[in-house]
Amino acid sequence: MARVAGIKDVARQAGVSVGTVSNVINRPEAVLPQTRARVLAAIEELGYVRSESARQLRAGRSRIMALLVLDMGNPFFVDVARGAERAAREAGLGVMVCNSGQSPAEESEYLGLFAEQRVCGVLVTPADATGRNLEAFSRHHIPFVLVDRVASSPGHCAVFVDDVRGGSLAVGHLLSAGHRSVAYVSGPGDLHQVRDRREGALSALDRAGLGPEALVEIPSGRLDVTAGRDAGARLLGLVPRPTAVFCANDLLALGVLQSLYAAGVRVPQDIAIVGYDDIEFAAAAAVPLTSVRRPAAVMGRMATELLLQEADDENGTHEHRSVVLQPELVVRASSATPH
Repeated sequence: MARVAGIKDVARQAGVSVGTVSNVINRPEAVLPQTRARVLAAIEELGYVRSESARQLRAGRSRIMALLVLDMGNPFFVDVARGAERAAREAGLGVMVCNSGQSPAEESEYLGLFAEQRVCGVLVTPADATGRNLEAFSRHHIPFVLVDRVASSPGHCAVFVDDVRGGSLAVGHLLSAGHRSVAYVSGPGDLHQVRDRREGALSALDRAGLGPEALVEIPSGRLDVTAGRDAGARLLGLVPRPTAVFCANDLLALGVLQSLYAAGVRVPQDIAIVGYDDIEFAAAAAVPLTSVRRPAAVMGRMATELLLQEADDENGTHEHRSVVLQPELVVRASSATPH
């Protein structure tokens, strides 16, 4: 393998000092035009590329920020990453996107990697409900912003959606269509989003004069289509069977829809379905899915802007903020027919 040209090779080729080459790269206005031209010609001829990793080691700071999410198989997090990436690119940064798979152990490993790479900051949707991973990571003094998670302390920024209101919108919509028994297909119980959506569902029932028994919970250990199909099979076995189902996210809802369709159950005539997130696939389902929309790309962008503000704060005056975004109900065919 041919040796990669270094800054000393450029200096030798151009007949100048290493410091002059460095000035041409970093402060070209400080170098005479004819000398600058000679150095640039040598760079072109040798194919020299500046070592970004070496520059970062000298500066003690990377031009890469990290994004650690629960599940990159979920289009919601893809949209979060898209919003974050756009904002980072505008600031001249790259983004390292990683997937914890809802595993606290994998989350810990990735946070360790981010510390080793000296990333300029991290956006994270925590998998560890105890907060121990982030507590350990904070010792590295790398700023981080919570995404889709309420801040448990005022010591860091967070951007999240009012999921209590989202759950209330979903179940309130089903109740207004005449349903009086609603199944809630939940996800892992240690995720606050799942708990908040359930709380919102219960508040909608309470306002309608119904007790918590009107919400039949079907627990699920995952938030994916396979788990949704399993939940759909359990829903079909309930006696009496609820006439509507609210799912903690759209992937679960799409899996439930598949199970009902395979069993010949009509949606929404026999069972109405409401999902959560309003991912792109929701509108394209066999029966277009009613869903609670969360502004995922906006969330990613706003979190990145908060992170950059903190990373650029050299005077220690940055004020941590929690930004609460509002959900929106998008009604489609899966719940449109009154029961």
